[in-house]
Amino acid sequence: MNMRLLYLITRAEPGGAQVHVLELLRAFRGQAEVHLGVGEDRDGFLVEEARKLGVEVHLLRGLVQPIRPHQDLPALLEVGALLKRLCPHLVHAHSSKAGFLGRLAARALGVKSVYTAHGWAFTEGVPKGRRRLALAMERFAGRLGDRVIAVSHYDRDLALCHRVVPAERLKVIWNGVPDTPLRARPEAHPPRLVMVARFAPQKDHALLLRALAGLRELPWTLDLVGEGPLLPQAQALAQALGLAERVRFLGARRDVAEVLAGAQVFALATHWEGLPLSVLEAMRSGLPVVATDVGGVKEAVVEGKTGFLVGRGDEAGFRERLARLLRDPRLRASLGEAGRKRYEEAFTLERMLRETWRLYEEILG
Repeated sequence: MNMRLLYLITRAEPGGAQVHVLELLRAFRGQAEVHLGVGEDRDGFLVEEARKLGVEVHLLRGLVQPIRPHQDLPALLEVGALLKRLCPHLVHAHSSKAGFLGRLAARALGVKSVYTAHGWAFTEGVPKGRRRLALAMERFAGRLGDRVIAVSHYDRDLALCHRVVPAERLKVIWNGVPDTPLRARPEAHPPRLVMVARFAPQKDHALLLRALAGLRELPWTLDLVGEGPLLPQAQALAQALGLAERVRFLGARRDVAEVLAGAQVFALATHWEGLPLSVLEAMRSGLPVVATDVGGVKEAVVEGKTGFLVGRGDEAGFRERLARLLRDPRLRASLGEAGRKRYEEAFTLERMLRETWRLYEEILG
C-alpha cells in the first residue's frame, strides 16, 4: 500500500513544531504520498518550504488561533471536506487547534489519526485560564485519536496524571534534529551568548536580559534570534538596562546552525516547553546550555555535565550559571563536548524518523 499522509498544523510561522513537520515531510515524501494542511500564516515559512519540496499544500482559512467558536465549526467542516477529498490513510496533527479539529474530523470519517503534543498547553507556566480550557479540550480529543506522541517523558507523565489519554495509546518519541558539520568553539574569547526563540509570552527574554545586566564587568555579547509580538518590549528593555551595545536582535534566520557555530554559550529562558529543538541544535553544535528546567528540558540537558538547569523565574540562578561559564573557557568546552555526545546518542533526526514511521505502520496495521 502506498501510504497517503496528511499533516495538519495551525500556523506556518517559524517555530519548533513547524521545523519538526518540515523534517517529516522531507523524509517521508519518498515513502508516501504526503500532503500538508495549514491554517494561519498561509504565506509563512512552512508553506514556502513545503512547496519547495513539491508537497501539495492545502490552505485552511478557518484554522486559526485562539479558540473562536464562530470560526471553529466552519474550520471543522473545512478539515472534514479536505479529508473527504484526499482520503488519507493517516492524519498526523500538530499544535493544539489542528490536533483537536483534525482528530474530531478524522474520527467522524473513520480515518486513523495521530497527534504530536509539542508540550501540553495545560502544563505549569501556562496562564491558568488557558490551562483549564486546554485540559478540557485535550481530554475530549484524547478519546478520539488512535495515538498521541509525547515529545518527552515529562509530557507523557503529565498526560497520564491528568487522564488525557490512556497509557496504551501514548508513545514517547524524543525530538531529533539533522546533523551539520558546523561546530562551535566554546572556549573562544570573548564569549558570545545566543538564544533562539520567538518573542512570545512562552519565552522569558526579559529574565535573560536582567540576568546579564548584572554581569557588566564580564566580557560578553548576546545574539537573540527570532521574531514575535514581544520583540519591541525586549528591545526597549535592552535599551533601558544599558545593554544596547552588547545585544544584537537578529530576527528570524534560516542560518541558525551558522549562528550557533559562532557562539560560545546557549541560553534558553522560558516559562514552559515540550522538548525544545533549539536546545538540541545547540548540543549538536557542541555548545554548553543554560536553560530553564521546565517540561522535557532536563531529558536533554544533564545538569553539570552538558549544561545547567535553572528554576522557572530564577534570575539570580541564571546569572550565577552564566557567570561560571563566561569565566571558565575549559568548562564551556567540556560541557559542550558532552552535549555533542548526548546529541549523537539520543537526539538524531534518523532515530526520530525511524520511530515515527514504525508508529505509522503500527497504527495502520
